[in-house]
Amino acid sequence: MTDSGFKYSILASGSTGNAFYLETAQKKILVDAGLTGKKITSLLAEIDRRPEDLDAILVTHEHSDHIQGVGVLARKYHLDVYANALTWQAMEGKLGKLDVAQKHIFERGKMLTFGDIDIESFGVSHDAADPQFYRFMKDGKSFVMLTDTGYVSDRMSGLIENADGYLIESNHDIEILRSGAYPWSLKQRILSDKGHLSNEDGALTMIRSMGNNTKKIHLGHLSKENNIVELAHMTMKNNLLQADINVGEEVVLYDTSPDSASPLLDI
Repeated sequence: MTDSGFKYSILASGSTGNAFYLETAQKKILVDAGLTGKKITSLLAEIDRRPEDLDAILVTHEHSDHIQGVGVLARKYHLDVYANALTWQAMEGKLGKLDVAQKHIFERGKMLTFGDIDIESFGVSHDAADPQFYRFMKDGKSFVMLTDTGYVSDRMSGLIENADGYLIESNHDIEILRSGAYPWSLKQRILSDKGHLSNEDGALTMIRSMGNNTKKIHLGHLSKENNIVELAHMTMKNNLLQADINVGEEVVLYDTSPDSASPLLDI
């Protein structure tokens, strides 16, 4: 591959498990491993990649749909794992035994230079110990991951603005969630400021945050019970069109899957 920019694949995105892969000329990174080690290995194989070639795993927060396979992969392939201090405390008993040398602190609001790529962490509003997501930057290009947040503040919107690509949460359709079978307490949690972005919220976040550089938007973390892929896509598309954003020409919308990897794409 060339030395400029980077490649990425959304290996899995959804309420059942999340994993994101990114590579540069120097580094291969996994962000979250919310499925079994075996499943993540097969997802990597879909894009012709192997877990033994990974350099590190970055963790966003300690919920099981983001860390299920972290310990297994880190032990088997001797991978460095990065998370902030409160997330380490919260997931310590969930990963199994890791060598001290594999554990690295990457605090919220900080920048990490990892080989030839810069990674900026930023806090989100979610019911976890200290959840954070990431903006990846190299050669003037950037990609933002933003799921698992109940709302997007003006400050967060500024931190993520004008990236070349986004993975943005489109977790639920509000009406499907409200009329669905979930207990009221769970519905309240999802709809709260520490829950998840609805299709509408994700679209409005994109309109506030995207800029002239933005060419790719991936709709992520869809709920199997409270959303429909086509509905999430249509909601994003219609909102962007209403904001005079030329979908399909200026910017391309991509759906994600909870159990199959997206093709490797260039940024």
